[in-house]
Amino acid sequence: MSAGTPGKSLSLTQVLLCGAAIVTLSMGIRHGFGLWLQPVTVERGWSRETFAFALAVQNIAWGIAGPLTGALADRFGAFRVLVAGGLLYALGLVAMGLATSGLGFLGGTGLLIGLAQSGTTYAVVYGVIGRSVAPEKRSWAMGITAAAGSFGQFLMVPIEGGLIAAFGWQEALVILACAVLMILPLAFGLREPKREPVPGVATQTMGAALREAFGDRSFRLLTAGYFVCGFQVVFIGVHMPSYLKDQGLTPGVATTALALIGLFNVFGTYAAGMLGGRLPKRYLLSAIYTLRSVAILAFLLAPLTPLSVYVFSCAMGLLWLSTVPLTSGLVAAIFGVRYLSMLGGFVFLSHQVGSFLGVWLGGRLYDMTGSYDLVWWIAIGLGLFAAVVNLPIRERALLRPAVA
Repeated sequence: MSAGTPGKSLSLTQVLLCGAAIVTLSMGIRHGFGLWLQPVTVERGWSRETFAFALAVQNIAWGIAGPLTGALADRFGAFRVLVAGGLLYALGLVAMGLATSGLGFLGGTGLLIGLAQSGTTYAVVYGVIGRSVAPEKRSWAMGITAAAGSFGQFLMVPIEGGLIAAFGWQEALVILACAVLMILPLAFGLREPKREPVPGVATQTMGAALREAFGDRSFRLLTAGYFVCGFQVVFIGVHMPSYLKDQGLTPGVATTALALIGLFNVFGTYAAGMLGGRLPKRYLLSAIYTLRSVAILAFLLAPLTPLSVYVFSCAMGLLWLSTVPLTSGLVAAIFGVRYLSMLGGFVFLSHQVGSFLGVWLGGRLYDMTGSYDLVWWIAIGLGLFAAVVNLPIRERALLRPAVA
């Protein structure tokens, strides 16, 4: 399906190590942003909706910029996009700490970090993996990278909590800004060689690739299901610490819960990537969304204790980002890898629209009702919806005419 082939391929080890390290940093840092909700809103005198709206804008900015950064990575290589994204990430973290108004907080936390994440996370890294790894190992390699991002969540949450406790929430953000600059040297490991046209293979334009994808029913169904993933994980990741504190549990329970989600996500994403090479990905996705709804329902119905929180976190961790390698693997399997970053960016845009609504509605409905209960039930219903829409997806590759 590719329109070209490199003269010299990147090694599998190099791609996995550098890609995994980049995702560990970019995803690990953002996973702990919920730990800042209480100290920021208390010190600045802001409502929870102010904080939540900034993170909602972060997610939607990430999603809107995703197709563009993906297209740039497909056209000019991932290296330049990763370097620019790393610099923006550091700048956004500093701005997040220095902002004294809701508008300034929105600009740094929402726009700058959102743009940065579009260039330093899965869509760009998976594009390199798709073009560098053999098809039979592609799902496994994507699972390895997603597992690294999950390990970053497990690793970074207690680190971020410790930094806040030791240095204060503002200084902790400056330290993280320095750490995220490690993405710049790691980007050299994903610097792809120039690709040359392959005789006998049609060279597809970006416009043709977009028309083909959006005209395909499976692409639209996959995109609809990914909306739900974003809604659920971002609502839980941002608002669960405050939800637990409202219920009388200590901040340490929330920190442990987020760390457990990250830890068990390592196993969940790796298993999803491995199983995606052996079983129909659409069935695996449907099962994941169904089990998420079951886990949330059980969490709401059971007595709330530290133990029930930890059990729920372990269960959700297994299901947390396990959709990522399966979703990207489906895009690659159906449409090929030439424009994988761009098409993956469009699918991810739907994910981020869901993220926007999940984090913003969490704050909005809490301020209106004094409770998160309604948002939890919305998350359950959406999970069942996603389980249904993924079932009719066709996984076979599209056939394109060859040139003479």
